[in-house]
Amino acid sequence: MENETITIVVNGFEETVPAGVTLSGLVTRFKEGDGDLIVEHNGRFVYPKDYGATTVVAGDRVEFINPNFGG
Repeated sequence: MENETITIVVNGFEETVPAGVTLSGLVTRFKEGDGDLIVEHNGRFVYPKDYGATTVVAGDRVEFINPNFGG
């Protein structure tokens, strides 16, 4: 399974990511550093404490929502 990848949808765009990646890994990979970041996994809100325990699989949809975006 080493170097295996999957395709998921992140913020509406297809992305290739490592198989077995967690939401925590995706937050790091996509440099989402906002302390108020909201993450949805397949249309459901995920609590920050659960990011490390939530693994994505091929075809999943992840949305990063930055509520402080804008001016």
